[in-house]
Amino acid sequence: MIDENAGTAAGTPTPWPGLILMSPAVTSCKNLIVGFLEWFGELGMFFWQVLRAAVTPPFEFREVYRQLDEIGSKSLPVVALAGGAIGVILSLEARQSLTRFGAKSMLPAAVVFAIMDETGPIITALVASGRLGAGIGAELASMKVTEQIDAIEASAVNPYRLLAAPRILACILMLPLLTLAADFSGLVMGWVTQTMAEPVSFYRFIHLGFKGATFHDLLPPTFKTAIFGLIIGLIACFQGMRTQGGAEGVGRAATSSVVLSSLFVIVADVVLVKAILILFP
Repeated sequence: MIDENAGTAAGTPTPWPGLILMSPAVTSCKNLIVGFLEWFGELGMFFWQVLRAAVTPPFEFREVYRQLDEIGSKSLPVVALAGGAIGVILSLEARQSLTRFGAKSMLPAAVVFAIMDETGPIITALVASGRLGAGIGAELASMKVTEQIDAIEASAVNPYRLLAAPRILACILMLPLLTLAADFSGLVMGWVTQTMAEPVSFYRFIHLGFKGATFHDLLPPTFKTAIFGLIIGLIACFQGMRTQGGAEGVGRAATSSVVLSSLFVIVADVVLVKAILILFP
């Protein structure tokens, strides 16, 4: 007959069954955290290499100009369309809500402040992260798997200076301008929606909307998108230039670029909104 307490008597207690079941989950969580920290470390090293290459001559002005056109001009239609749609939605929703509370005269100000303060910048950043994240990530990933980046290095050209730095700089410079385009489109479509329900001149709509507004209300939310551009460009270039695995790796790089850049843009927006409220009360 076998003694059930023999293991305990020998000094090797029987582990709790729940601990046995939790062990794979704990290990998986640990691996996830370690992998996330390693990814952050590699991203920091990549950013330092790009920054060092960007301030070291020779400078790639022609490539920067090409990326400004690629990122700015070709993103303008979709950003303007998104901004216009947001303007229509905000005008419809705000009109219904303000009419209920007897504050219909505040509609222009509500639309202007909602678009300029938060909706325009975050919508522009998310639309840009979808288009630019996928485009840059897939382009650099395809160059990586076809060994074009290795060929550039073999030609004594720094790929961080030629490929990554111009794209990141173009994202930083163009995101505020795209935000202004989205804001303008949203204001115009908000006015059109308001006019269809109750005719009002564009001059009066803008005058009522910006009445009481200051540069502290409008400039910080617009220029915070430069940080969004840094996040989008940096993550897209990083994911693209570290790709492995052929065509499947290209797809993973494009997908991860969009997902990660959108996620970090939202997290950065939370931090920046709080910072703006503190610095510009």
